[in-house]
Amino acid sequence: MPENHRGERSDGKNRSGVRGRHAARKRAVDLLFESEARGLTPAEVAEARNALAENESEVSPLNPYTVTVARGVTEHSAHIDHLIASHLQGWTLERLPAVDRAILRVAVWELLHADDVPEPVAVDEAVELAKKLSTDDSPGFVNGVLGQVMLVTPQIRAAAQAVRGGGDGALG
Repeated sequence: MPENHRGERSDGKNRSGVRGRHAARKRAVDLLFESEARGLTPAEVAEARNALAENESEVSPLNPYTVTVARGVTEHSAHIDHLIASHLQGWTLERLPAVDRAILRVAVWELLHADDVPEPVAVDEAVELAKKLSTDDSPGFVNGVLGQVMLVTPQIRAAAQAVRGGGDGALG
């Protein structure tokens, strides 16, 4: 799509949606990390943060996508963790660095439940977050785990759709 000098596309949209989604993912990872440290669910932390934003002018509300991810990871946490754990080789979920757990949880939720996020984008974003937030070995590790998860994602999505009676393809 051609862009003008302000980075706007001819359809009226701008590129900030991509940057906005990346920032929302990073914030979701932050929320998951915080929720684990505090013994709360990601959804509880997101709700508390948005409640704070309503009462404190210097606190911005969370990006809606961050809230969607936090709620989704909370709702599907057992399945997400089981799927991650079943694709770890020589590791347990508990032994992973907390930031890697958070990154993997966000990415696996996206692979399974975010119909508007192509699988390679979910993986690439997770690897980029691992490069910025974790150890030197983490990007390759995250990529390997998610590559294995991607192999079973189509079957999981198809099974979920069949259980729902052939719904619209969105897992919920």
